[in-house]
Amino acid sequence: MKTFSFETAATATAFQIAPTDTNYFAILFDGEKDGIDNIFVIEIFNRGGATPPNEHSDAHEFFYVLHGEGIARCGDKEMPIKKGDALLLNPGNEHVVRNTGDSKLYTLTVMTPNQDFAELIRSGTPVELDEEDIAVLTGKA
Repeated sequence: MKTFSFETAATATAFQIAPTDTNYFAILFDGEKDGIDNIFVIEIFNRGGATPPNEHSDAHEFFYVLHGEGIARCGDKEMPIKKGDALLLNPGNEHVVRNTGDSKLYTLTVMTPNQDFAELIRSGTPVELDEEDIAVLTGKA
Protein backbone atom coordinates (compact mmCIF):
# COMPACT_ATOMS: atom_id res chain seq x y z
CA MET A 1 0.00 0.00 0.00
CA LYS A 2 1.29 3.42 -0.98
CA THR A 3 1.81 5.72 2.01
CA PHE A 4 2.02 8.98 0.02
CA SER A 5 2.61 10.44 -3.41
CA PHE A 6 4.81 13.43 -4.22
CA GLU A 7 4.96 15.66 -7.27
CA THR A 8 6.56 18.97 -8.16
CA ALA A 9 4.19 21.18 -10.15
CA ALA A 10 7.03 22.54 -12.27
CA THR A 11 8.07 19.06 -13.44
CA ALA A 12 4.63 17.44 -13.68
CA THR A 13 3.58 15.89 -16.99
CA ALA A 14 1.43 18.39 -18.92
CA PHE A 15 -1.12 17.90 -21.69
CA GLN A 16 -3.35 19.95 -23.97
CA ILE A 17 -6.55 18.03 -24.68
CA ALA A 18 -7.24 19.38 -28.19
CA PRO A 19 -5.03 21.45 -30.51
CA THR A 20 -7.55 24.33 -30.50
CA ASP A 21 -7.88 24.43 -26.69
CA THR A 22 -6.64 27.55 -24.91
CA ASN A 23 -5.95 25.78 -21.62
CA TYR A 24 -3.67 22.90 -20.61
CA PHE A 25 -3.08 20.73 -17.57
CA ALA A 26 -0.08 19.70 -15.45
CA ILE A 27 -1.11 16.45 -13.74
CA LEU A 28 -0.22 16.27 -10.07
CA PHE A 29 -2.09 13.13 -8.95
CA ASP A 30 -4.50 10.76 -10.71
CA GLY A 31 -5.61 7.15 -10.90
CA GLU A 32 -2.99 6.02 -13.41
CA LYS A 33 -0.05 7.39 -11.46
CA ASP A 34 -1.35 7.24 -7.88
CA GLY A 35 -4.22 4.72 -7.79
CA ILE A 36 -6.81 7.28 -6.59
CA ASP A 37 -10.42 7.93 -7.61
CA ASN A 38 -10.00 11.63 -8.34
CA ILE A 39 -7.60 13.91 -10.20
CA PHE A 40 -5.53 16.92 -9.10
CA VAL A 41 -4.07 19.19 -11.79
CA ILE A 42 -2.70 22.66 -12.27
CA GLU A 43 -4.90 24.07 -15.02
CA ILE A 44 -3.26 26.82 -17.04
CA PHE A 45 -5.32 29.21 -19.16
CA ASN A 46 -3.57 31.24 -21.85
CA ARG A 47 -4.34 34.95 -22.04
CA GLY A 48 -7.94 35.11 -23.25
CA GLY A 49 -8.23 31.32 -22.85
CA ALA A 50 -11.19 29.38 -21.51
CA THR A 51 -12.50 25.90 -20.91
CA PRO A 52 -14.93 24.65 -23.51
CA PRO A 53 -18.48 24.66 -22.06
CA ASN A 54 -18.79 21.38 -20.15
CA GLU A 55 -20.58 19.61 -17.33
CA HIS A 56 -20.06 16.49 -15.26
CA SER A 57 -22.95 14.17 -14.41
CA ASP A 58 -21.45 12.78 -11.18
CA ALA A 59 -18.33 14.76 -10.32
CA HIS A 60 -17.72 17.87 -8.27
CA GLU A 61 -15.08 20.15 -9.79
CA PHE A 62 -13.03 22.43 -7.54
CA PHE A 63 -10.91 25.39 -8.66
CA TYR A 64 -8.51 27.31 -6.43
CA VAL A 65 -6.98 30.34 -8.16
CA LEU A 66 -3.21 30.38 -7.72
CA HIS A 67 -2.41 33.30 -10.04
CA GLY A 68 -4.31 35.58 -12.38
CA GLU A 69 -7.95 36.49 -12.75
CA GLY A 70 -10.95 35.44 -14.74
CA ILE A 71 -14.67 34.87 -14.89
CA ALA A 72 -16.45 31.66 -13.89
CA ARG A 73 -19.84 30.99 -15.45
CA CYS A 74 -22.17 28.29 -14.17
CA GLY A 75 -25.56 28.13 -15.83
CA ASP A 76 -26.70 31.75 -16.21
CA LYS A 77 -24.58 33.10 -13.33
CA GLU A 78 -21.13 34.68 -13.72
CA MET A 79 -18.65 35.72 -11.07
CA PRO A 80 -15.16 37.19 -11.15
CA ILE A 81 -12.37 35.00 -9.75
CA LYS A 82 -8.86 36.01 -8.70
CA LYS A 83 -5.87 34.73 -6.74
CA GLY A 84 -7.00 33.21 -3.45
CA ASP A 85 -10.58 32.46 -4.57
CA ALA A 86 -12.07 28.97 -4.41
CA LEU A 87 -14.94 27.70 -6.54
CA LEU A 88 -16.83 24.41 -6.23
CA LEU A 89 -19.08 23.33 -9.10
CA ASN A 90 -21.74 20.73 -8.42
CA PRO A 91 -22.54 17.89 -10.83
CA GLY A 92 -24.96 18.50 -13.69
CA ASN A 93 -24.20 22.18 -14.27
CA GLU A 94 -22.72 23.50 -17.50
CA HIS A 95 -19.78 25.77 -16.73
CA VAL A 96 -16.93 27.75 -18.26
CA VAL A 97 -13.86 29.33 -16.69
CA ARG A 98 -12.33 32.14 -18.75
CA ASN A 99 -9.10 34.08 -18.30
CA THR A 100 -9.81 37.83 -18.39
CA GLY A 101 -6.47 39.02 -17.03
CA ASP A 102 -3.33 40.29 -18.70
CA SER A 103 -1.33 37.19 -17.74
CA LYS A 104 -2.04 33.48 -17.70
CA LEU A 105 -4.59 32.16 -15.19
CA TYR A 106 -3.46 29.25 -12.98
CA THR A 107 -5.83 27.12 -10.93
CA LEU A 108 -5.48 24.03 -8.78
CA THR A 109 -8.31 21.96 -10.24
CA VAL A 110 -9.67 18.83 -8.54
CA MET A 111 -12.33 16.52 -9.95
CA THR A 112 -14.04 14.16 -7.50
CA PRO A 113 -14.59 11.48 -8.65
CA ASN A 114 -12.38 11.51 -11.73
CA GLN A 115 -15.25 10.64 -14.12
CA ASP A 116 -12.72 9.92 -16.93
CA PHE A 117 -11.21 13.43 -16.75
CA ALA A 118 -7.67 12.07 -16.25
CA GLU A 119 -8.08 9.77 -19.22
CA LEU A 120 -9.34 12.68 -21.34
CA ILE A 121 -6.36 14.82 -20.34
CA ARG A 122 -3.85 12.01 -20.93
CA SER A 123 -5.36 11.35 -24.39
CA GLY A 124 -4.24 14.85 -25.43
CA THR A 125 -0.90 16.08 -26.68
CA PRO A 126 2.00 16.38 -24.24
CA VAL A 127 3.17 19.98 -23.80
CA GLU A 128 6.14 21.58 -22.09
CA LEU A 129 5.62 24.15 -19.36
CA ASP A 130 7.21 27.45 -20.38
CA GLU A 131 9.33 29.88 -18.33
CA GLU A 132 6.27 31.81 -17.13
CA ASP A 133 4.63 28.57 -15.97
CA ILE A 134 7.74 27.45 -14.09
CA ALA A 135 8.14 30.89 -12.47
CA VAL A 136 4.51 30.98 -11.26
CA LEU A 137 4.45 27.37 -10.09
CA THR A 138 7.71 27.71 -8.16
CA GLY A 139 6.70 31.00 -6.54
CA LYS A 140 9.28 33.06 -8.43
CA ALA A 141 6.74 35.21 -10.32
